Amino acid sequence: MNTLHYSFIIPVFNRPDEIRELLESFKAFKSNLPFEIVIVEDGSSIKCLAEVEEFKADLDIAYYYKSNSGPGDSRNFGMSKAKGNYFIILDSDCILPSQYLEVVDRELKQDFVDCYGGPDAAHQSFSKLQKAINFAMTSVITTGGIRGSKVGSKKFQPRSFNMGLSKAAFEASDGFGNIHPGEDPDLALRVLKLGFKTKLLTEAFVYHKRRISWSKFYKQVYKFGLVRPILNIWHPKSERLIFWLPTLFSLGFIISILIAIVFSIYYFITIYAIYFCMAFIMALMQTKDVGIAFQSIVAIVIQFFGYGFGFLKSTIAIKFLKKAPETHFPNLFFK
Repeated sequence: MNTLHYSFIIPVFNRPDEIRELLESFKAFKSNLPFEIVIVEDGSSIKCLAEVEEFKADLDIAYYYKSNSGPGDSRNFGMSKAKGNYFIILDSDCILPSQYLEVVDRELKQDFVDCYGGPDAAHQSFSKLQKAINFAMTSVITTGGIRGSKVGSKKFQPRSFNMGLSKAAFEASDGFGNIHPGEDPDLALRVLKLGFKTKLLTEAFVYHKRRISWSKFYKQVYKFGLVRPILNIWHPKSERLIFWLPTLFSLGFIISILIAIVFSIYYFITIYAIYFCMAFIMALMQTKDVGIAFQSIVAIVIQFFGYGFGFLKSTIAIKFLKKAPETHFPNLFFK
């Protein structure tokens, strides 16, 4: 393994306030490890150049502005311009803990992989809604952790809000594709096919804000559902029965309500009630806030129904009707 030189790659679109928060967290790093920050402005009408200039005296930052071509292509652009040999890819709505780079460097030196992913957590400054959504997206009682996240697994599928990629793996794979969302598992699966190893670094977490409204959260998970059958077609060996879980959960919930109303049989709806009670208790124990625990139930329902409906719709179109993904779901692809 060569000496590691880190370049943080951050695409941004109309979010200067997020860039300011993220750069503030870079300034708070406890590590003395050298690194550069590459910010790629993806055709924004509200630029973050002023925020970048404010931090240039304290941080090694390269700033590029380009026409809008999506986050995947913007990350590729940033990696092609970066000086380092190991890229750390972040979303602009992340905040880094002060020990982040030390953790990554230690883990890679102990057990090097060409691609890693890290988890996300809710910062104490996040709103109750953001904390509830974080619980729904990360908890083991929902769909959190179904990407091969077993500790020690070398087949983890990282997500690009917190992802590391060696220059060698980037050059061999040609980087991210033009699908969005879904460009990150697509890249991870192609990297694995090329013989590189991936891994989950459990301690290399970031604080990820995610969406800030119920409607935006639904739109996000709905798109995740649409994308998965496309990835299953592209990467057949990655297809797993567990991807049907949100769809089956949602259909079962609707059917159990109808059975209770029409036939006065409450057994099935009771199973769901027990599940939601368990989720509420787990969210309450984790967040110590009753309001967040209640909102977590709402977030779980939106997560399952949004993803489940998107997955079912896409499966019917792509797998059974043999529609071409790019023409049938053009909003999932950047030209």
